[in-house]
Amino acid sequence: MKIYLAGHRGMVGGAILRRLEDRKESGEEFELVTRTHAELDLTDQSAVRAFLMAERPDAVILAAAKVGGIHANNTYPADFIYENLMMEANVVHQAFEAGVRRLLFLGSSCIYPKEAPQPMVEHALMTGVLEPTNEPYAIAKIAGIKLCESYNRQHGTDYRSVMPTNLYGPGDNFHSENSHVLPALMRRFHEAVQEGRDEVVIWGTGTPRREFLHVDDMAAASLFVLDLPRKQYEANTQPMLSHINVGCGEDISILELAQLVAHVTGFDGRITTDPTKPDGTMRKLMDVNRLNQLGWFPTIGLEQGVEETYRWFLENVETARH
Repeated sequence: MKIYLAGHRGMVGGAILRRLEDRKESGEEFELVTRTHAELDLTDQSAVRAFLMAERPDAVILAAAKVGGIHANNTYPADFIYENLMMEANVVHQAFEAGVRRLLFLGSSCIYPKEAPQPMVEHALMTGVLEPTNEPYAIAKIAGIKLCESYNRQHGTDYRSVMPTNLYGPGDNFHSENSHVLPALMRRFHEAVQEGRDEVVIWGTGTPRREFLHVDDMAAASLFVLDLPRKQYEANTQPMLSHINVGCGEDISILELAQLVAHVTGFDGRITTDPTKPDGTMRKLMDVNRLNQLGWFPTIGLEQGVEETYRWFLENVETARH
């Protein structure tokens, strides 16, 4: 058994890598293949073809993607749609050409319409207009799902897709300007403690609600779906609606999240909201009934996960700054 993991240096790919390495240490026998971007450019069709023809893996996990926040998506929309489309098309097609039996594609919750009813069920896909700020990225991720489904229909492959909610954890981006909300809050509260400030201001009213899943839970769910017997997977999905949401099924307000991060980082000052700043979408919650019915549930609670992430931040990000 040989598994090719694409994107092993990213946050999600890194978590999947850790879990696969744990499996090997516990006695499971398989060969794990990875390549860095410098070693293999997934947007290069001939390079991907040569690599997959040479390696001929039994399974492929496509966790590689060009990702970024709102600012990056708005600034480089052509890069986001082109690079993600090329990676998906090259890997899926060349995997088929190389005889890969099973493939798992990792998408994003941004595939759903901006005004999708909450919680967002799988069949909400393509029922409305996408969020304009990340539409090119979302279009590429929808195309990835449809690539997998189309190859399954025409060629009888077993290519699957999972769509995660907001992820956090080790390997996250803690940049002060272009990180996502949880790592951004963590850095802001940490620096407030370091500088002895007695107030932290958060954008918006604090009332929007978001769902968060630890990246190690996402890795576990991804491998769970990859490992499902084909009959079980197909019995719980539809040929052209085959993707599976991955989340915890619960959300939290941004203000409550800020209070949790303040507690974990040791900040005991005031938390002030700034209603002049945008709130964004008021709620984004995944319906995870399909995954739960298959037998998978998350194991890392939000407070535990935030505490573990803060320890990782202190050991890796903060230490690197000094």
